[in-house]
Amino acid sequence: MEITPEIKAYHDSLSPVEHKIATFLYQEICRHLPEAEKKVWHRHPVWFLDGNPIVGYSPRKNGMNLMFWSGQSFDEPGLQKEGKFKAAEIRYADVADIDINDLQRWLEKGKEIQWDYKNIVKRKGVLQKLK
Repeated sequence: MEITPEIKAYHDSLSPVEHKIATFLYQEICRHLPEAEKKVWHRHPVWFLDGNPIVGYSPRKNGMNLMFWSGQSFDEPGLQKEGKFKAAEIRYADVADIDINDLQRWLEKGKEIQWDYKNIVKRKGVLQKLK
């Protein structure tokens, strides 16, 4: 699976541990969301379906952060609330911390359960459920 030049440049800027986690996440996300548009958005890789952000990752002090924009609606105990909208996240200190079954399930839920972040500015911060 070929990596986009902008995401490759992003990965190349990471520490070796972060790079390993990011590469694994990139491959899994691409495999489970082949129809998604992927790009660096707000300085980190994000996957979009119909212009709506679904999932992305970025390094934090205590590990690689994997965020699902609609993750609070997944009803998954492994994901923690992030921010004031519907996002949820998990952090990974090592690639061995990634539970592939959880990741695959969350990616499937990301396709099925979506809040309309694409139009949040137009709606003055009000989110509406898409699916």
